Amino acid sequence: LAASTGLGASGCVLFQGCPSSNMQTMQQLQSRQATARPVASVAPKAVRTHRMRSVAAAAPPKEGLTYKQAGVDIDAGDELVNRIKKMNPAMNTGFSGFVPFGDSYLVSGTDGVGTKLKLAFDMNKHDTVGIDLVAMSVNDVVTSGAQPLFFLDYFATGKLDVDQAEQVIKGIIEGCRQSNCQLLGGETAEMPGFYQKGEYDLAGFAVGAVKKDKLIDGKAIKAGDVVLAFKSSGVHSNGFSLVRKILEVAGAKLTDAAPWDAAKTIGQCLLEPTTIYVPRVVELHEKVGLKGVVHITGGGMTENIPRVIPKGLGVAVKVASYPVPGMFQWLQQAGNVPTDDMRRTFNMGVGMICVVDKEQVAAAQAVCPELWPLGEVVQGDGVTYV
Repeated sequence: LAASTGLGASGCVLFQGCPSSNMQTMQQLQSRQATARPVASVAPKAVRTHRMRSVAAAAPPKEGLTYKQAGVDIDAGDELVNRIKKMNPAMNTGFSGFVPFGDSYLVSGTDGVGTKLKLAFDMNKHDTVGIDLVAMSVNDVVTSGAQPLFFLDYFATGKLDVDQAEQVIKGIIEGCRQSNCQLLGGETAEMPGFYQKGEYDLAGFAVGAVKKDKLIDGKAIKAGDVVLAFKSSGVHSNGFSLVRKILEVAGAKLTDAAPWDAAKTIGQCLLEPTTIYVPRVVELHEKVGLKGVVHITGGGMTENIPRVIPKGLGVAVKVASYPVPGMFQWLQQAGNVPTDDMRRTFNMGVGMICVVDKEQVAAAQAVCPELWPLGEVVQGDGVTYV
């Protein structure tokens, strides 16, 4: 799968400032070690694992399903991040952390796939969740304007199934290919009794680089700037605890034809890999110059946009600027999910947004014709939907 990888205890790359677009100056060395010990990690993100039960269909609550009722408390996750900030004030509050390195910044990001893995287990399809794993980290890294350099993965399971693991790693390699970075190393942890049979968990870590004078930090954003959007490929890798709860109460099966796309099953649509936006965002920044970039992950536009917008400013999202994909419409209807909770849980069809000067909109669309004006920066606070 990756013929140029090695078997050492760590990986290395030759770093000479920021990477070129073709990455030909990078040298790689991959390692993967199988261990039989529990591995603990600490990150400012809540672990969200809830097994979907096979039960008879039931009507959703009259007040509607919410992410919290599905088992995920966003407010609790925010509180944990606030406590970590107090213990570690130097922690970055954007989508990635960065440190100076010569005339550049090294930029890092980490994430997992969440309970989307449960669908992969149920469908016995494991060759796409690796793409999700890479996407969730590299999409965070590129919000700083950085080109991802390398990626590390952590694969943990109770009993190693080599064929299954190979499919997962195949997806990781494909995700690295799409984002022009190298799979530099990984850890395979075999931990008997820790996971149910046939199940595993994934974590990923990406590091990139950007010249100091090209760092995107949002500080130049001002009222009147335009928010441009890239569409998502689907639910991506957030909100699946609520998705699975909706499927449960609706009595829907992963093998059923998707109500929003009769040519595919529900499972096929939901397992669609997270879009990797790295090449397009890097090109946009090089040719146009971006003031801010937002990866729409857990928390939706409501929670993520304020992470890069300066205080005293907000964003007015024009809801009529694009049609909400049928998948999200069905999820909302089937679960009777309040609109505010949909917007705070799912990406609602928007996977990445870029903030540019009003005068740069045409230039940005010339580089990426699929971009559309989603809204604008206004005086105020937070995100409003108009």
